Order: sequence, then C-alpha cells, then structure tokens
Amino acid sequence: MTRVALVTGGAHGIGRAIALRLRRDGWRVVVADRQAAEFDGPVRLVRTEMSDPAQVESLVAGIGATEGRLDAVVSNAGFGVWKPIGELTVAEWNSVLATNLTALFLLARHGEAMLRAARGAIVAVASTRAHQSEPDGEAYAASKGGIVALTHALALSLGPAVRVNCISPGWIDVKGEALRPEDHAQHPAGRVGRPEDVAGLAAWLLGPESGFVTGAEFVIDGGMSRKMIYVP
Repeated sequence: MTRVALVTGGAHGIGRAIALRLRRDGWRVVVADRQAAEFDGPVRLVRTEMSDPAQVESLVAGIGATEGRLDAVVSNAGFGVWKPIGELTVAEWNSVLATNLTALFLLARHGEAMLRAARGAIVAVASTRAHQSEPDGEAYAASKGGIVALTHALALSLGPAVRVNCISPGWIDVKGEALRPEDHAQHPAGRVGRPEDVAGLAAWLLGPESGFVTGAEFVIDGGMSRKMIYVP
C-alpha cells in the first residue's frame, strides 16, 4: 500500500520541496495551499485556507474519503505580519496564530485516527524565530514558539503510535535571491540554506530510520544560531 502524506503550504518554497521529495521517495502526496500550483505525477492539490477550522476539517476528511489513509502530516503553511506592536491589530495577530499554530493542532486532532492506524508521523515547520527575534515580529515568533511547545505535547499525547517532531529553519533561500558572498560566509556551514535541505530532513523524520525520534526540535540553520557575533 502506498503511503499518503499531507503537506500544507506545499505550493511553493519549503513546502513544495518537501512535497517533491516525498513524491520522489514513493509517497502519494496531497498538497494543501491557498494558491494554485502545478505538479507532475501523483500529487493532489487541495485549495485550502489553513486559518479556517472548517476547511482544515474538510481537508482531512477528504483525504480519508479519497486516499483512504493518512500516514504523514507536514504542517508547513505559515506567514508573518511585521509591524510595531502599536500598529499590529488583534485580527492580524489572530490570523498569524491561526495559520501557523492552530492549524497544526487541528490537523493532529482531525487526522489522529488515520495517523494512529498507520502508525504515522507529524512534522511541523517552526523557525529559529522561536528562539531569537528581530523587531516587530511578535506574532510570528509567538506562533513558531508555540509550534515547538505543541510538538512535544502532541508527541506525548499521540505516542507511541504517532511520532511528532518539528524543524526550525534559519535562512532558507526560497525565492532564488541574488545572494552576496558574505551572506554565505556568515554561516558556519559556508552557505545559505536551500529548501531541499529542509526537505531531506523532513523525509528522514517521516521515515522508519527515525523511529526512535519524537518530541524533538531540529534546528537547520547552517549553525548561525550557535555563532557568537561581535561588532568590531
């Protein structure tokens, strides 16, 4: 039986790289995204607004009806609103948390039965912004920090049948930017990250080789968050 994976926010960037990697590894992939996208091969795209609880529930129910099983969930959909706290509205705050954090809870809730039956896995995409910040990123940082905490909570609640882990990327070039040599050089790994770096880690966390790994956060930032920075 072909394994089925759901990847949210999978139309572009990190999510698309994960979807393509899983497809290459033989998974049947369902991509949920508010945007349209083209895929070759066995990928089904479901236009979904992940901040809407009813749409998230319908998404998971549709997988049960169409694919008949769910072995893995990659909760990747997310965005940020970068404003001074005096200008950030409650509606904007709630929208960021609904998309980035609450959707993970709802995916686990509605997917629990199928994931337990498959002895499956969940991978959530957090961020190094769960641990370090720039100004005006309160909603984004709070949502990503919440993902890290929700990861270990879900791991305890759903284990041992379902493993739950999260990935916290640093600087990942998702837009093909014109990067300078110093952008790469500041990373201990010697380069800026690529979406495929995250995809490889996600594929491992969803596979049998990581069967003893749950409740963990994996920082993938080329070593940047471990680097002491001094201003001359």
